[in-house]
Amino acid sequence: MLKRHTLLLLILSVSASPREHISAAEHPLKPEGRVAFTEGPAWHPSGNVYFSDIENNRIMRRDPSGKIHTYRTPSGRANGLMFDSQGRLIACEGHREGGNRRVTRTELDGSITILTDNFNGHLYNSPNDLAIDSKGFIYFTDPRYRERKGMEIVDADNQPIEGVYRLDPESLEVTQIITHEVARPNGIAISSNDKYLIVADNANDNPGDNRKLWRFNLNPDGTVDPDSQKLLFDWGTDRGPDGICIDINDTIYATAGFNHPNPPAQTADQYKAGVYLISIEGEHLDTIPVPMDLITNCTFGGPDLKTLYITAGHTLWSTPVETPGKLHWPKGAR
Repeated sequence: MLKRHTLLLLILSVSASPREHISAAEHPLKPEGRVAFTEGPAWHPSGNVYFSDIENNRIMRRDPSGKIHTYRTPSGRANGLMFDSQGRLIACEGHREGGNRRVTRTELDGSITILTDNFNGHLYNSPNDLAIDSKGFIYFTDPRYRERKGMEIVDADNQPIEGVYRLDPESLEVTQIITHEVARPNGIAISSNDKYLIVADNANDNPGDNRKLWRFNLNPDGTVDPDSQKLLFDWGTDRGPDGICIDINDTIYATAGFNHPNPPAQTADQYKAGVYLISIEGEHLDTIPVPMDLITNCTFGGPDLKTLYITAGHTLWSTPVETPGKLHWPKGAR
């Protein structure tokens, strides 16, 4: 039996579209800030929650009192965010107008360090999301959504690669660790003891595209074993997995689904918008329903790491969970 979950509204745009109608009786809402499209939440032990407002090209900060601040603008169309072990904010910066197509680090003094802006001299497609292993290596996904022109990273047959990369933050050496094993990588996470790399595969151009969650064995040198690829979950023709995070029991929290279909490519037949709890072996354990399209990402936070922050549409939500999350920051976190 699935458990009941109560979501707390943190931020709401006052210009929500009709597709994102929420019953006031079920969820009394208080608008606290205007954002266009939320993504990439990252929690800081100071009690601040950072998240991307992609369409407005900025990174936002919600302070412990609930006030919303602009942390960085322009952000290079930042998407996925994560703090490293020193409390520096790593950002995947995307494409389209204002996008920088790179991965950056905001230093403690506020300066910006470019960690990588090309692979072998070719621009990335659109760095999307990231994970950090116990050694501090950064893994990031590089899909391309919407407009497909200008994709420079290709294989020997001149076919575009939407890959996964490992970045050494000290030497700044970048290694391509996944190519066509995943059609369009999006969210990414690393299990306990760096044993597995989890990759969300979410293409949405055609009804038959991949909407799947994959697991790979992660080698000690940070490469993956392609032969170890295991399908954990398949959302079929419904909207597939976007951002993901993982708890200390290696349960994967994957944001996916639509409450309303998005024809012709995406249905909403079985998997409604929510956070899907999937075991490391691929068992669907639970779902946290979210009454808003488009759900994009999630992360753990709070002093005990038992609060799940969820970005969906114009809104940042939170909900309590029973099992603490696994975070790279603060150093020594679970």
